[in-house]
Amino acid sequence: MAKEDMMLKLGSWAFLIGIVIALIVGLYQAYTIESADIAPFLEGDGGWVAWILAITGAIVGILAFFGKGTITEKEVPAFLMAGIALVVMYGVFQGIKLTPYIGALLAGISMSLAIFVAPAVGILAIKAIWDIGKEA
Repeated sequence: MAKEDMMLKLGSWAFLIGIVIALIVGLYQAYTIESADIAPFLEGDGGWVAWILAITGAIVGILAFFGKGTITEKEVPAFLMAGIALVVMYGVFQGIKLTPYIGALLAGISMSLAIFVAPAVGILAIKAIWDIGKEA
């Protein structure tokens, strides 16, 4: 029982840390997108932060895959839809040039959240396909 509690806490903390890092990085990314003299953060010196987000997202996905994380079996379809929406949202906001900082803010935050959520979505999508195949 103690090991399950530890895995649940690990999943909860990984999810929370990933979201917080993604939001902070997204805000800074928005600033670098708008500044002409600074290279966009995640494309320049901040590439390692993208790896941290992706690895944290993979941890969340793996824990949820084995039923040990914060994403329960009932929440998987909603999580997959929300994750797909985030990835699509980044694609839409990437080229939008709205008034100063609004387009960059939407692009920066959606990009960092998409980097965090995409590995978890991929892992849980594989699990969903596997479960569908088992039932047939």
